[in-house]
Amino acid sequence: MKSSKISTIRVGTRESKLARLQTDTVIAILKTSFPDAKFEVHPITTGGDKVLDRPIVELGGRGVFVKELEEALLEDRVDFVVHSLKDLPTDLPAGLTLACVLSRQDARDIFVSNKATSFMELAAGSTVATSSRRRAAQLSALRQDLKFVDMRGNIPTRIRKLEEGQCDAMILAAAGLLRLEFDDKITQYLDLDICTPAVGQGALAVECRDNDKDILEMLACIEDKDTKDEITAERAFLDVLGGGCSVPAGALAQVQADDQTKLKLSGCVAALDGSEIYRDSISGPREYAHLLGKALAKKLQDAGADKILEELRLSTPNVVSPP
Repeated sequence: MKSSKISTIRVGTRESKLARLQTDTVIAILKTSFPDAKFEVHPITTGGDKVLDRPIVELGGRGVFVKELEEALLEDRVDFVVHSLKDLPTDLPAGLTLACVLSRQDARDIFVSNKATSFMELAAGSTVATSSRRRAAQLSALRQDLKFVDMRGNIPTRIRKLEEGQCDAMILAAAGLLRLEFDDKITQYLDLDICTPAVGQGALAVECRDNDKDILEMLACIEDKDTKDEITAERAFLDVLGGGCSVPAGALAQVQADDQTKLKLSGCVAALDGSEIYRDSISGPREYAHLLGKALAKKLQDAGADKILEELRLSTPNVVSPP
């Protein structure tokens, strides 16, 4: 156990139940190493939390769920902030750094429905809700006979909308439901070759000022090295393709169980209408995680993904869920 050099540590978080739970998880882990440390939680409302009647991709600007948190850091109102890593763009503002990532929850996407036991068994014409262009793009490649619509809101709100019949099914990240103990709502875990996850999905990230040595030292103590190497490869992949969470690309890196010195990275880029989809993978030493990510992105670009990325960045979902 170590002694904290700071009397009270101010922690920024989004206000949702899931965000607060994730922040509490980070604080609890820190307290095991720094039992004398005192933490003060500062809830912050982000642009993505305020505007619920428009698709995420229409909101523009930096990551819609991180901008206000980063402003609080830059203005010295908090000492660190906790993110779902998939919400964090690859280009951080000057003065801030990704201080650590924690052990990853299940990275897969999941299918939730009370009308079918699996995605492929959904009736033709069914409405599938998701706020993710990446999910809609990949799943449209499998099922051209379904209607994908944008749906916003926190997880309990989305589940309520499904139960009220506002859609026939929805696609969500497994990690959020598992952390909220909504396991019983999960109908099917989607295989990686059906829906490659968002970069960083399932991982928690902590961001702080890059000159705050005491905070950086503290956070380094709780970093998960396997997850750090995995997300380094994934974020390098996304950075080459565009860097934002609205780019319809997915990637998942995994330290190999039979040789933990190596990393396998799988990536995907799909046209929003499902007409084209590019998938590939690459393996190599985990010490070259960043280079592996860049190499896989270039591989997909050369295969043809590059010509659809610009069109996909400009397209937006045309059906918006009510608040």
